[in-house]
Amino acid sequence: MNSRMAVASCAVALWLTLCAMAGERSKAPSEPAPGAVAAPAVPGRDAKPQYNPGACSTPPDQLPYVYTMWKHFTVKERLPSDHIMAVKADGPRVWVGTEEGLACIDKRSGKVRTWHCKDEDKDGRSDDPYGLPWKVVTAIDVDKKTGDVWLGLFGGGLARFSGGRFDHFHQLNSGLVNDVVYGVAIENDHVWAATTAGASRYNTITGEWSIYTEKNAPMEEIWNYNVQYDGKGKVFFGIWGSGILEFNCKKDAEKKGDPWKLYTDPDGEMEIDLYRDDGIVHVIMTGASPAEDILWGSSYFGCCRYDGRHWRGLYAHETGLPSDFTNNLKARSANECWFAHDKGLGVVADFPTETVVAYTRDPDTLRGKAQVYRCGKLLKTVDMEKAVPHSFIINLDHDGDDYWVATGKGLGWAIGEGYYPGLRKNPAWLVRSEKERAVAGVSKN
Repeated sequence: MNSRMAVASCAVALWLTLCAMAGERSKAPSEPAPGAVAAPAVPGRDAKPQYNPGACSTPPDQLPYVYTMWKHFTVKERLPSDHIMAVKADGPRVWVGTEEGLACIDKRSGKVRTWHCKDEDKDGRSDDPYGLPWKVVTAIDVDKKTGDVWLGLFGGGLARFSGGRFDHFHQLNSGLVNDVVYGVAIENDHVWAATTAGASRYNTITGEWSIYTEKNAPMEEIWNYNVQYDGKGKVFFGIWGSGILEFNCKKDAEKKGDPWKLYTDPDGEMEIDLYRDDGIVHVIMTGASPAEDILWGSSYFGCCRYDGRHWRGLYAHETGLPSDFTNNLKARSANECWFAHDKGLGVVADFPTETVVAYTRDPDTLRGKAQVYRCGKLLKTVDMEKAVPHSFIINLDHDGDDYWVATGKGLGWAIGEGYYPGLRKNPAWLVRSEKERAVAGVSKN
């Protein structure tokens, strides 16, 4: 086994250990903040949220859009594996990264094309110099200018799929800081890679590489979980032990000031969020997703939102989100964000009214379920034939009115026919769902 395979194996073992530790901590009850320390402006975590006055008085018949039409893709539909690590919508195509290779779904025809790492001698390297160089694909982004598809490989570095061939970038032939890549983001003519040992930035025009670690960036820890570009000149990172980092591309280009901005938890407590809404919920952040000048964040201990002035912590016991343990996130707008939890798909569907939708799959009946909450109170449960393929959610991406959801056992396509943002009274999805339920009831009788 070569050195890169050994590094990848160690990283997998460490990652699984850390996930298990964080999962156990997320289940443990938190201590309330001492009354003598807490101030009215920053109430303790157990205090009733006061961020959106009047949210809880919103009429219960005002409902968000609920996705009731789903399609599933698994190995039966020719995906390389059911363990989906990454998904990226790309116009009429959807790119899917799995534990056993890459796939591309043609939405119009439903056909699936796959690429596998050909490794007959089992040395961890592809036998085809222009084929997929590594089997585990953990991140995907598409360069809109060139159409090139960039892949993050778990232990194999980076790959660019262009013109029918794969170009391989790794520690031994490039400026990639580490071969264990968790996230990839295209920023103008640059490609960012979030790795287990820092971040790398590749200039596709000049071929220049830049490396960012604790030596030249405010990273107390260098385990970069996630990277996303806001399309406006800022790149955001979710980092294990270092919170959220923001990179200002204009400042960097003009060499005016420090391009880095750090978002951390001011109370300095690792185990609990001592003062709620004083910053990010925890320094172990798994993702940061910008949308419409709003920053959303995910961690193993809850989620959060920042509007440039105010932070808001989002916890399962207060909101109805399936869990605090969150693998990833993708913001759709300032008021809507999707979260990949270990116990289901959580959607903050309308932030001003604190309305949440939680999607899960019943392990016994295999049917889907959506639960609508407001201020943590259950408003409605929607039973459906299908929802998420599995309740362990790993990744997601929005696709116009639709959403793609990567899980531990298949890919879900949430079809947003009649989608609307915010809330509506007596929406079409509810009418359709109740009709289907009535028909099903008649059939059973």
